[in-house]
Amino acid sequence: MNSLFSKYCAECRTFRRFKQIPVPETLLQNLIEDVRVAPSGRNAQVLRYIVVNDKDTVARIQPFFHFAAALPPEIGQPAEGEQPTAFIIICTEGMSPRTAGIDIGIAARTLQLGAWEKQVGSCILLNVEFPKILPAIGNVPTTWQPALALALGYPDHTSTIVDMPADGSTAYTVDEQRNYYVPKRKKEDILLWK
Repeated sequence: MNSLFSKYCAECRTFRRFKQIPVPETLLQNLIEDVRVAPSGRNAQVLRYIVVNDKDTVARIQPFFHFAAALPPEIGQPAEGEQPTAFIIICTEGMSPRTAGIDIGIAARTLQLGAWEKQVGSCILLNVEFPKILPAIGNVPTTWQPALALALGYPDHTSTIVDMPADGSTAYTVDEQRNYYVPKRKKEDILLWK
């Protein structure tokens, strides 16, 4: 029998279209508390977080986030009325140890799973115009270097895991309702058990 954690791992996909319902501030605060206590290489704790949920600021920075590079913008980019209602920007502060990249990945997945527990979907974004976003947000410490962003909101589409096709393509597909189908390799194809 699969655990609740396994269920969340399977369901917690990337979402790119959202209902225009604000993500509660208490949930965002809880996510930051969860990620605050997440593992950190050498316990260096170099990550910092910018939470943006003010409606005007969210609208101002929307154009600087680019979704679904593998798809044409008219399919992959959320249109007006289906954009995220909050963002969390993961930053590093000061000299980043070589473990910072690992910490960023741990933090991103911690935030994703914590949000999904409350049925809030997310999209991890690296294709972001951070130099334009930071001034639009304002008052970001100059020692904070943005590394990754999460778009957050209540999903307005589905994202389903499907078996990888025989040709081995990892390309995801989108149906006429703009629901996503994401191929994943079989367990036996990624595992060496001794």
